[in-house]
Amino acid sequence: MEPMSSSPAASRRAAAIARHLAGNPAAKFASLLEPFSCLGYVPPESNEQPPAFALGDLRRLLDGHDLGVRDWMFRVMEQSTLFCSRHGGPGPAGRVFASPDFNKDKEGLREATMRRIGYLARRGVFRGWLTDTEGDAEAELRRIALLDCIGVYDHSLAIKIGVHFFLWGSAIKFLGTKRHHDKWLSDTENYVIKGCFSMTELGHGSNVRGIETVATYDIKTREFVINTPCESAQKYWIGGAANHATHTIVFAQLHINGRNEGVHAFVAQIRDEHENVMPNIQIADCGHKIGLNGVDNGRIWFNNIRVPRENLLNLVADVLPDGQYVSTIDDPDQRFAAFLSPLTLGRVNIAVNAVYISKVGVAIAVRYALSRRAFSVTPDGPEMLLLDYPSHQRRLLPLLAKACLMSSAGNFMKRMYVKRTPELNKSIHIYSSALKATLTWQNMTTLQECREACGGQGLKTENRIGIFKAEFDVQSTFEGDNNVLMQQVSKALYAEFLTAKRKNQPFKGLGLEHLNGPCPVIPDYLTSGTLRSSSFQMDLLCLRERDLLKRFTTEVSNYLAQGENREKALMLSYQLAEDLARAFTERTILQIFLEDEKNIPTGSLKDILGLLRSLYVMVCIDESASFLRYGCLSRENVAAARKEVMTLCSELRPHALAIVSSFGIPDAFLSPLAFDWIEANARSSGNE
Repeated sequence: MEPMSSSPAASRRAAAIARHLAGNPAAKFASLLEPFSCLGYVPPESNEQPPAFALGDLRRLLDGHDLGVRDWMFRVMEQSTLFCSRHGGPGPAGRVFASPDFNKDKEGLREATMRRIGYLARRGVFRGWLTDTEGDAEAELRRIALLDCIGVYDHSLAIKIGVHFFLWGSAIKFLGTKRHHDKWLSDTENYVIKGCFSMTELGHGSNVRGIETVATYDIKTREFVINTPCESAQKYWIGGAANHATHTIVFAQLHINGRNEGVHAFVAQIRDEHENVMPNIQIADCGHKIGLNGVDNGRIWFNNIRVPRENLLNLVADVLPDGQYVSTIDDPDQRFAAFLSPLTLGRVNIAVNAVYISKVGVAIAVRYALSRRAFSVTPDGPEMLLLDYPSHQRRLLPLLAKACLMSSAGNFMKRMYVKRTPELNKSIHIYSSALKATLTWQNMTTLQECREACGGQGLKTENRIGIFKAEFDVQSTFEGDNNVLMQQVSKALYAEFLTAKRKNQPFKGLGLEHLNGPCPVIPDYLTSGTLRSSSFQMDLLCLRERDLLKRFTTEVSNYLAQGENREKALMLSYQLAEDLARAFTERTILQIFLEDEKNIPTGSLKDILGLLRSLYVMVCIDESASFLRYGCLSRENVAAARKEVMTLCSELRPHALAIVSSFGIPDAFLSPLAFDWIEANARSSGNE
C-alpha cells in the first residue's frame, strides 16, 4: 500500500477524523439518538404585533348594525348540543366547535334542521318576525342580522328558515291583505303552518313569465282551479316541499274567461295536520344534492286542485266574485315586477350571507397561515410561516380586502331594502341583482383559494372550508342565475342611458351621476401614490364604466340599424354586457366603501381601510382584462398596478390577524384548523 499523501486536503480529512474520534464514543452515539425537536403549535396571537386599531371599531363598520343581537344569536346556538356537539381537542377541556354533522344522510340532516328550528323558536328567535306591527327598518335589520348568524352556522338551516319566513311569509305579508294576514301570519311565525314557495318549474327558472302552471277562475264556484298541464310545469327545487311544508305560494298563469292575465300568486294547502299530502297533489323528493341536504327540496304536481277565490294574494290585483279582473297597477310589466318583490329580500340575504361565509373561510385560512410553517430561506434557518411568503400573501390578502369592501356593499343594500319605497324598487332590483351575482361568485372563488391554501387540512369536513364549497355553490343559480342577473343589470343601464338622452336630462341614481361631468383623464405614468389615491381610483372605475356603457349602446344601436329587434340586439352584445355589469358593480362597491371610509376619523384604522381599498382596486385591475382591452390603461400602467398588489399585500400582512379577528365570528364558528390543529389531529383526540 502506498503511503498517505501529505496534501492539504488529506491533512484536513485526517484532522476531521481525529476530532470525530476524540472524547467519549458512547456520548457521541447517545447525542445522535436524542429525539428530534417536533413541531409545536404556537397561537398566532403569540407572534403577531398587538392590533394597531380597536377591533370593535372595524367590526362596527363591517357588520353595520345589531352587534349585540348577533352576539346573542351566536350564544343561543353555542349553548345547545343541537349546534355544538364536536370537540377540537382531547378531553373535556377541548375547544367546542359549532358545526352540523355532515356524516348524516340527507334524512338525518333534514331531521336535525327541523329540531334546530324548533329550538330556536322556543328561545324566541322568531318572535315578531311577521306579526310585529311596527314594521320599522330597525326591526327588519334585526331579523336580517339573526339570519346572518344562522347562515354562518349552517346554510341548510338558514335556507329552511329563509324560505319559510322571507319567501312564504313575506309573500303573505307584502302581496296579501288583511284577510291573509289574519289567517296565516301568526301560525306561520309560530311554525304551526310550514310554508314553501312554488315559483320555479322544471322548464322555467329565471324566466318566470314563461311558467306553465295554470290557475283558471271558475265563476260558478268562485274558486281557482290550479293545474300542472305538462311535465315541464312541475314545480321544482321547492325548498321544504318534500317532507315538511303544509302550505305553499303557487305562482301560476291566471286565466279568466279564456284571457291570460299573467303570473299571479295563490295560497294552496299541500298537507293536512297529520302531514298527509292533500288530494289531487303529488309530491316527490328532488333527491340527494352536492350540498344543502338539510333542506327537503321537492317537486309538486297539481291535478286540478281547487282553492277559494280569497286565496289569491290580492294587494296588487284581484278577481271579483263575478270574474272581473281589477288591479291597482295598470302597466302589466310593473304589475309583474310587484309579484316578484319577495325575491328581492331573498337576493339581499343570499348576497350578505355569501360575504359572511367568505369571512369564515378567510379567517380560518389566515389563522392557519399564521401558525403553519414550511421550508426555510437558509439551510439552517427556521421554517417560515406560510403568511410570510409573498405568494401566500397574494393568495389570501386580496380575498381579505374584497370581503371587507363587500361587507360595506352588503350593508348598503340592506339599508336600501328596509327603507324601500315604490320609487326605489327599480334601484333595489338592479343593486340586488348585481351584488347577489358578484358576491356569491366571489364567495366561491374565496372558498376555493382558501381550501387550497390550507392544503390537505382544507379537505376535512370538520375544517368547514371544503364543505362550504358544496354547500354554497347553489347560491350562483338560485333566486336568479348570476349570468342572467348581470345581463339584467346591463339592460337596465342601457335603458337609463336611452332615457337620459331622450329627455335630455342628467343621469340621476344608481351612482351614474359621474356621467354628467367631464370624462376623467388618467395620467400617462402612474406612481404608487397615484395608484393609492381614492380620487384616481374612482376616476379609473368611472372611466371604464362610462366607456363600456358607450360601447354597449353603440353596439346595440348598430344591430338595431341592421334590422334586429331590441332583445336580439341586446343578446348579441352579451360580451360588452358582461364587462359593463362588472364595471358597474366594482365601481359601486368602491363608491360605497369610500362613503364608509370617509366617516372614520384620521388614524390607524383609516390608514388600514386605505390599504384594503387600494388592494381591492389594484386586484380589480390585475384580474380584469377590460382595462387593457378597451384602452383605459396602458400596458405599463397595468404592470405598475400589478406590482403595487405585492407591495400592498406586504403592508397589510402585519394587520391580517387583527382584521380577521374584527369579523366578530366566535371561535366556535371557525374550525379546529384555525386553532391548535396539531392537538386536534392527535391520536388521543378521538377525531375520525
